[in-house]
Amino acid sequence: MTSTNAVVHLVDDDESVRQSVAFLLATAGFAVRVYESGSALLDVIDTLQPGCVVSDVRMPGIDGLELQRRLKASGIRLPVIIMTGHADVALAVQAMKDGAIDFIEKPFDEDAMLAAIRNALGGFRANVEQDAETSATRAKLSALSARERQVLDGLLAGHPNKTIAYDLGISPRTVEVHRANLMAKMGAASLSDLVRMVLRADPVTDR
Repeated sequence: MTSTNAVVHLVDDDESVRQSVAFLLATAGFAVRVYESGSALLDVIDTLQPGCVVSDVRMPGIDGLELQRRLKASGIRLPVIIMTGHADVALAVQAMKDGAIDFIEKPFDEDAMLAAIRNALGGFRANVEQDAETSATRAKLSALSARERQVLDGLLAGHPNKTIAYDLGISPRTVEVHRANLMAKMGAASLSDLVRMVLRADPVTDR
């Protein structure tokens, strides 16, 4: 499936976001259909054209996570990309556990958004490449110290450094050091990269 014969189903309750993202995608050559709510998309679920779904995670009524679950329960296998806020790490983790193929943080980088959609429409990388990446990530995870794994679990749960420090009985500064070390060991440029990396290598782990 490619962007030439697929539709990006964009779901966001914020009209300004819908307009800006739809304009970006249309300019890039994608066919776009917009929905002001999860309910609006579900109302036409039987006529959804092939493509992918890009949905905000926080919306009144049916939020992005619930929309994703209902699509899956209805047998709709469109790839889902979730748009999250900067502090929504825990929601991003849950979305990927539930089957989302990616998440984009607001305010989003235009190139990152377009790349995520191209990947969604084009399918996953070849299995051999994906398996190699997963194996490499698991090897990096196994190289983390026990304390670094504990800090990682706290980050994946969406906890700030102070909360992780309290839970582990260490200082926030020590958490910062462990966080920097594990980011370096994992080769992650940002917390978002770290979350994607770990969830793709171990998507069903209950943390």
